[in-house]
Amino acid sequence: MIFQDVLSSLDPRKRIRDIIAEPIRNHEKLTKEEEMKRILTLLDIVGMPSDALFKYPHEFSGGQRQRIGVARAVALNPKLIVADEPVSALDLSVQAQILNFLKKIQKDFNLSYIFISHDLGVVKHMCDYIYIMHRGRFVEAGTREDIYNNPQHIYTKRLIAAIPEVDAENREEARIKRIKVEQEYSEKESIFYDENGKVFDLVPISDTHYVAIKNKEDLGYVENSIA
Repeated sequence: MIFQDVLSSLDPRKRIRDIIAEPIRNHEKLTKEEEMKRILTLLDIVGMPSDALFKYPHEFSGGQRQRIGVARAVALNPKLIVADEPVSALDLSVQAQILNFLKKIQKDFNLSYIFISHDLGVVKHMCDYIYIMHRGRFVEAGTREDIYNNPQHIYTKRLIAAIPEVDAENREEARIKRIKVEQEYSEKESIFYDENGKVFDLVPISDTHYVAIKNKEDLGYVENSIA
């Protein structure tokens, strides 16, 4: 697992060598030489120098600590890593570095992520299939193309509209879009939530796309439209 606040997940009393070695010692029986070789390999994978071995967590920057957290997470060659808001506590300039680094690790290790984030801009960069959650329940699920090119739930539209517009020429258009989305949210809330505010169950609107809605027909779909 990769944690949001990586500093709180790294024991401040332990050196980096022992932090990375902990899962290895718990699950494998290696000699000291084999263990050291594994740790050095992991540090190299995450782009950290070998002299990091004997330092403590507080001696590193936030981005470096997150790399150490990733080294620990991949120490046992997992098939799945849960990444809980792994970049939200980092500066924007560092976020991009870590996200690109995580994509590289994913490719090199052939692993999957459960990537948890409130930032749909980050999610778009990282995820192939996406679940949108609101009030403790899933409100929409689909491929990246489903969610970003054809959002159906009003909460999903709200989240996408909140993604910052970096192009100054398009900011006014984005602002108008946010206003329209908020208006739609107010007008159509009863279609997507019951009288107590509870989210409806997910229903399929295509082979890959699901939306939590009272009546699918409210989206303009009919029963025989699903393959």
